[in-house]
Amino acid sequence: MTTVKDILDFFEELAPVDLAMDFDNCGLLAGNKYREISRVLLSLDITPEVVLEAVENGCELIISHHPVIFQPLKRLDEGSAPYLLAKHGIAAVCMHTNLDLSESFGVNLCLAEAIGAKNVRKSAIGECLFTGELEHELPAEVFAAMVKKALGCEGLRYTCAKPAVKTVAVSSGSGGGEIFAAAAEGADVLVTGEIKHHEINAANELGVNIIDAGHFKSEDVVILPLKKRLSECFPAIIFTKSKNYSDKVKYL
Repeated sequence: MTTVKDILDFFEELAPVDLAMDFDNCGLLAGNKYREISRVLLSLDITPEVVLEAVENGCELIISHHPVIFQPLKRLDEGSAPYLLAKHGIAAVCMHTNLDLSESFGVNLCLAEAIGAKNVRKSAIGECLFTGELEHELPAEVFAAMVKKALGCEGLRYTCAKPAVKTVAVSSGSGGGEIFAAAAEGADVLVTGEIKHHEINAANELGVNIIDAGHFKSEDVVILPLKKRLSECFPAIIFTKSKNYSDKVKYL
């Protein structure tokens, strides 16, 4: 018999909740940890559509990256994701910044691997930054195209402060603020999911290229590798990646 607690214990080995940043809300956010499970849905976020997908598939648990409850709830709206979780008795395990920061398996490690970085390690300078090297130096535009293909992006933003790149820094999601740490680490490029205008200006001044792949694409890269690990650890459980969730962003 596998329970929600077994999944929580799995994550404590992989990405302990104690790694999470102070502002975060990680772990079991809905449901009973002793609930027996046979089917689990994985999604970057838990939206109402994702909960209904879990209901349709007979899932007792949803595992997500982003917390379904982040700020304290002051009301429980009918039809909201937390309401639907409670209504249908579905548990929610949300592993956020602990999964970003893990040095054994996590979002940034999966992002770095997907874009071809080797010898990946956590930065001693940045708060949520990992660095690595490409096997061969690549023209900046060629590397940007490679990232676009590797992450399945419909489009992305990039700069060419340097004509070629070899040392790569990654900070998934809203990691644009890590540009200063990336420069201090000697990175030629920072691959992230969100970056602000003034941070792009700083990157240009620092001589570091930027690849902004979008928040969803820079983090959804962890879901299938996580599904594979869970399936290997719990072969009796059916793990499924959500087919209904995406950020629905389109490019013209």
